[in-house]
Amino acid sequence: MSTKVYRYRVKSLNGLLNKQARAVSYVWNFCNDTQKHALKWRKRWPTGFDLDKLTAGSSKELGIHAGTINAVTAQYAKSRKQFNRPYLRYRGKKSLGWVPLKGRDLKREGNAFRFAGNTFRVFNSRPLPEGKIKDGTCFSQDRRGNWFLNIVVEVPDVQARQPLRGVGIDLGLKDLATLSTGEKIKHPRCFRQLEERLAKAQRAGKKRLAAKIHAKIANTRQDFLHKASTDIVRRFDYIAVGNVSSGKLAKTKMAKSVYDASWHSFKKMLAYKSIANGAWYEEVNEAFSSVTCSSCNARSGPNGLKGLQVRQWVCAECGCVHDRDQNAALNILARAGHRTPVEGIRLL
Repeated sequence: MSTKVYRYRVKSLNGLLNKQARAVSYVWNFCNDTQKHALKWRKRWPTGFDLDKLTAGSSKELGIHAGTINAVTAQYAKSRKQFNRPYLRYRGKKSLGWVPLKGRDLKREGNAFRFAGNTFRVFNSRPLPEGKIKDGTCFSQDRRGNWFLNIVVEVPDVQARQPLRGVGIDLGLKDLATLSTGEKIKHPRCFRQLEERLAKAQRAGKKRLAAKIHAKIANTRQDFLHKASTDIVRRFDYIAVGNVSSGKLAKTKMAKSVYDASWHSFKKMLAYKSIANGAWYEEVNEAFSSVTCSSCNARSGPNGLKGLQVRQWVCAECGCVHDRDQNAALNILARAGHRTPVEGIRLL
């Protein structure tokens, strides 16, 4: 069995969630104060179990469910250990709302959900599969003040498919992705299309309008990436992607275009959707993939910064004509772990 997260926008009781989020922040800050006290007096660091005992009986006074308090203390201890820090940041007015809960405390009620004696209606964007609701489920708030219910549900594992149809993917800035089949996925350029409107709103100090534009950019980009990744996973059994580093390129003059492309999110979507659909996913080293001939493996392509402007070249060894991006995708697929003659690999 594996777990999957389903996200639904909440359309009722937002005021109640705002109130509970303030109580959650109070519990989190209490945990931080307790941790600092232990550091000051050189006492043993409190564990999640210790914090549970210190917060026991505060549910009625704070107006939140006891399971929520336990989830907060457990998350605090986990985050402190995960990030290896003596204490964590305090949660203040600028912190986005967050109300964690135990999976057993959330009950289905038709198209709505029941928690702590309250019924939360949601926009039922997709059906929730039957399965056990696990811990890690929570309410979360975005920067526009909208609340979402994130449900971690247990789903059965999908049997892995035979890698009969494979594809190599070369990520880029001009085209978001080029497949080894020759297909190109165009760059949506969501940020570039609204960049001028966003700049005007920011210069005028219209924070709510700027937040609205940011949300539109993010939602449009996410929708495009979800559709593109789902289409690839459904069509191919084996997916190989180049290990291009968006973090390094983000430090150059191409930072805006790199962030707009969102390679990391695209690769992440391909990875978890491959697991959910029984496909194979692998990231491979893409060094020299665009200048190495996919037919004879001779490194005869144009090199250097000026060579990047050459989008089509002819191999000096075998005379094969290459599209730079498709050639890179073919090499990425050939370097992957599955060397069977799947779609996209040329047979020598």
